[in-house]
Amino acid sequence: MSGLLALLDDVAAIAKVAAASVDDVAAAAAKAGAKAAGVVIDDAAVTPKYVTGFKPARELPIIWRIALGSVRNKLILLLPALLLLQSFLPQAITPLLMLGGAYLCFEGAEKVFHALFPHGDARVEADFSPGDEKRLEEEKVAGAIKTDFILSAEIMTIALSVIESPSLWMQGATLAVVGVLITVAVYGVVALIVKMDDVGLYLAASGRLGLTRAVGLVLVRGMPVLLRVLSVVGTAAMLWVGGSIVLHGLEITRLWPAPYEAIHHMAEAVSNGSAALAWVVTAALDGVFGLALGLLLIPLATRVIAPLWRAVTGAK
Repeated sequence: MSGLLALLDDVAAIAKVAAASVDDVAAAAAKAGAKAAGVVIDDAAVTPKYVTGFKPARELPIIWRIALGSVRNKLILLLPALLLLQSFLPQAITPLLMLGGAYLCFEGAEKVFHALFPHGDARVEADFSPGDEKRLEEEKVAGAIKTDFILSAEIMTIALSVIESPSLWMQGATLAVVGVLITVAVYGVVALIVKMDDVGLYLAASGRLGLTRAVGLVLVRGMPVLLRVLSVVGTAAMLWVGGSIVLHGLEITRLWPAPYEAIHHMAEAVSNGSAALAWVVTAALDGVFGLALGLLLIPLATRVIAPLWRAVTGAK
């Protein structure tokens, strides 16, 4: 009997430790998620553009595929890679993030350049036959998952940086919780956004009250405008986040800290003590830097890196 009581005491003690660990993981995940909120917003703003132009019936399946790719990015690729780097080669994390930030700058600048100087790529246009929606969907999903990988890497790295526990188990559990919750939040919001026009159409056609039908009409007419705004916000977010990552990396590595320091000094001088204004000025200048860097990378990527990649891999 005494042995059974001792066993029950041990089980109770283990349960208390487990409960405390769950609480610690939840608290760390909340702190990490709040720290990464800026990148999460960018992720939510970038994603809706990937379903623009598809039939309504394909919107949710495309978002679901991107969300699954995002989970794979975070839990299967990034989580173990970050834990290994954190344990054995922490100095490699910043340069890798800077490469990802440079890619975001390139992608954002390419979209700005295309908007200002519309042009077609004859090779790409010839590669897609009219009505080849399945091929286009595959390309869009692959591009979205690739962009999500970079944003997810930033989110997970920020989360890892605020986890105070030295325990590898605690770090891994917290990163897993952050990754899953952020993915659900981002793609849940994206799904609501892209289907809001269908909700509006239903309300406009089936609403019993005049107010309900009016709200439905507002949603139907407003969603195309909202999607265009989100597309612009998503491009700006790529430039802001990419520029911020590169600038911060240059400052941390001391390769070229002057731009980072100049931007923060300028933001402090202009804001006159206002934290919100300082953030706006910093984000705007980070975005300008990201655009400039991206424009410089366009010829390098299209005329040097892409041909070399095709020559090495045989890809079209």
